[in-house]
Amino acid sequence: MKGKEWYQADDVAEEYDAKRFSRGGRLIDRREKQAVLDAIGPVEDRSVLEIACGTGRFTVMLAERGADIVGLDISDAMLAQGRAKAHQAGVDDHVEFMRGDAARLPFPDNHFDTVVAMRFFHLAPTPRKFMAEMARVSKEQVFFDTFNDFSTRVLYNRLLPMGSHLYGRDEVENLLDSAGLELGDAEHDFVLPYGFYRKIPDAMAGQFRKLDTTIGGSSLGKKLCSVSYWNARVA
Repeated sequence: MKGKEWYQADDVAEEYDAKRFSRGGRLIDRREKQAVLDAIGPVEDRSVLEIACGTGRFTVMLAERGADIVGLDISDAMLAQGRAKAHQAGVDDHVEFMRGDAARLPFPDNHFDTVVAMRFFHLAPTPRKFMAEMARVSKEQVFFDTFNDFSTRVLYNRLLPMGSHLYGRDEVENLLDSAGLELGDAEHDFVLPYGFYRKIPDAMAGQFRKLDTTIGGSSLGKKLCSVSYWNARVA
């Protein structure tokens, strides 16, 4: 099972957070959330669209900080998890969850201040079309991440249950240019792949993270990083 079929399965949604963000995966969750917050800055009263919001990790986090946010996903099962999180956090009035196709966003041009897509582009079958739609509905900013083609991610990518596309910087810049977006800044992280962290206890993950960031801070390490965060502006 690959791509959309794998992602939309009910059992995948039910187990998604537990499998990816328990044990050492908690460290990944913290780092990804910080990357989003650093890129967007203060979010109170800002309108935000999250593409492929999944179980609502980022959606609820931003709503708790005052954003008016729409979480869009193709999976009903994932959206159900997100709605439950929003209700538990008491932010139902700041969040709307919608089922939809990121290639045909049901919003007018320039509708949101910021559009965010995390853990999305490695599964995107038509990335150029998705990027164009994200740029179309954003007034100011598009923030997203990719898994990188010259990295440790390559070592186990073929073993994953879904087809996973890896990107180089040139490909990302071409995507942005085709959508009328300008790259503001980028961060590159995680020399050790996500899959490694998910296999070890959280306390142990912290020790490996120190080594990871030391290597990642070197010129060679930056080239080997498996994840990139891209912060783009609407031209």
